[in-house]
Amino acid sequence: MAFSSASLNRLRTLVEAGEDTAALAALRALFPTEPERDGAAALALRLGQPRLALRWAAAPLLRAAALLRLGDGPAALNVLERQPETARQALLRARAAWQTRDTETAKHARHVRSLARAEGDAEALVAAATLLGEVLLGTDARAALRTLAEGLKVAELTGQEADAHLMAVLAHAQGLVGSGQKAARTAEKALWRSLPRSPARVVALLALGRGDEACAEAEAGELGRAWLEPFAELQSRSNPAHTTPKGT
Repeated sequence: MAFSSASLNRLRTLVEAGEDTAALAALRALFPTEPERDGAAALALRLGQPRLALRWAAAPLLRAAALLRLGDGPAALNVLERQPETARQALLRARAAWQTRDTETAKHARHVRSLARAEGDAEALVAAATLLGEVLLGTDARAALRTLAEGLKVAELTGQEADAHLMAVLAHAQGLVGSGQKAARTAEKALWRSLPRSPARVVALLALGRGDEACAEAEAGELGRAWLEPFAELQSRSNPAHTTPKGT
């Protein structure tokens, strides 16, 4: 057990240092004990390895998060069904609703915002703004911009860097309202801040028109098609000559 604990601590150190290649190697060599499994699963998610996270995780919210990375919204909803309602649980349910094309997703995301405000959960509040902004892109890009700006304000008030995923979605909104140069700058910042193999990186690459790279990143991160399809649809709608990236 001591050996496993030392290995897990080394992995945490590598992840925090941004040593991606070494962290991936350490993750794949890890054999966590039962008490360490949820911690190891959380690190696997951060490194863009949701199948490994799902293999290890016992905590329902971790399991649901891994299933959502894989694009399995229905399975995530099943895991969350009997969990107490909190901002984090509701956020995962709202993302699962979006993956299953639930027309009430915007309503769910607004509910998450209310819960997050009541709980003082800034991270969930930013994630809810990101999801709501993504949902609104298809019908009202200016409303999406306003929603995403609220998320940026939360980061500013809490002294945090702007969230990479929020910025990536913001880049798409800026592009849709005709601010192409601003959108490119925002997408570049999101790309720079995003973690390898993460949804944020995939969405940022799509905003930059680098579809094949986005698909390769999604494949490496085991991301389901649900993470790419809404943005590919937006691009096809705004540019009928646009071709869907390979692999989507």
